[in-house]
Amino acid sequence: MVPYTTLLCLKEERVENNLIEQACQMLGRGWQVDGLNVESMTPDGSLRRFCRLLHEDGSRVVAIAPPAGDANGLPEAVSGWHIGCHLFACGTPVPELYGFDNQNGLMICEDLGDIRLHDLIVNREYRPDNRITDFYRRVVEELACMQVRGRENFDCSWCWDTPRYDRGVMLERESGYFLQALCRDLLRLPVDDRLINREFAALAERAEQADASFFLHRDFQSRNIMVLQGRVRFIDYQAGRLGPAAYDLASLLIDPYAALPAPLQAELLEHYLDYFTALVAYDQQQFKEEYQVLAIQRNLQILGAFAFLSSRRGKPFFRQYLKPSLKSLHHLLVRTEKDECCCLKGLVEQCLEGVSRI
Repeated sequence: MVPYTTLLCLKEERVENNLIEQACQMLGRGWQVDGLNVESMTPDGSLRRFCRLLHEDGSRVVAIAPPAGDANGLPEAVSGWHIGCHLFACGTPVPELYGFDNQNGLMICEDLGDIRLHDLIVNREYRPDNRITDFYRRVVEELACMQVRGRENFDCSWCWDTPRYDRGVMLERESGYFLQALCRDLLRLPVDDRLINREFAALAERAEQADASFFLHRDFQSRNIMVLQGRVRFIDYQAGRLGPAAYDLASLLIDPYAALPAPLQAELLEHYLDYFTALVAYDQQQFKEEYQVLAIQRNLQILGAFAFLSSRRGKPFFRQYLKPSLKSLHHLLVRTEKDECCCLKGLVEQCLEGVSRI
């Protein structure tokens, strides 16, 4: 067996070695550093540290630690532990959690492998008989169950960020994020603050009318859905809180990583609604109206995140998705009333021109 230190490629090797030793102690008898292979894992946008521990008997787990020096790292980790335990107990297909350290935020969980739903998408074409469609049907069914069952006995004190998706989150973390990270910081566009903020406030007012009592994952997209032994599994739920059900569905269907064709999006929306309304009484037409405005909110968040990660975090991977995300947002906006979001529509068109030049 190759010594684990030769496979471990992390900047702070000494700190990481200590974490691995601690992980072995948490796992208990039979887990010794000398009997392990360790593989570092690179997350998408997160600063958290991930590594896979492979026991010589074939057992595998994943160790996750907060980023060093990040004040929010430990509270986020604590949320991940409590929310993960809650969702697992509700029957949601999340990884089983094996151990957690309240002092440094180290968590040990089930290893779900390396295959994401996104990986299957990029290697296949969309056809009616394609298993991708079947996977997505299963995903929206499990999503509906998570949203309805996950809200039962959910403790908002578990949330490290905000306990609920609300107007403040929309204006600061979504429309405000889009305006600052993409329009100002990345593209340096002139913006009429008075007009655009009035439209953002109107969008938030409409969005906050939706029932926000469901469990909200808040980053429910194809790179956060694993596929293991033919079963879909959900990860990265640590920013979970209460919120509107349509938000997570919109996150999945307008996901720029997947670029689902419009007919498939429509089919999955109907399939989800049939399943969701069998679990809870909800007017389907009302849901569809909420979906439209929440999809806009989510699209604004996506664009802010991609601009920030590609320019400020040095992760160029995300830049390729700016243009498709802008096209998605423009498509959503042209479906609004003629006199709605006029300023935002124009700003998105400017962004499309600007992104084409960078």
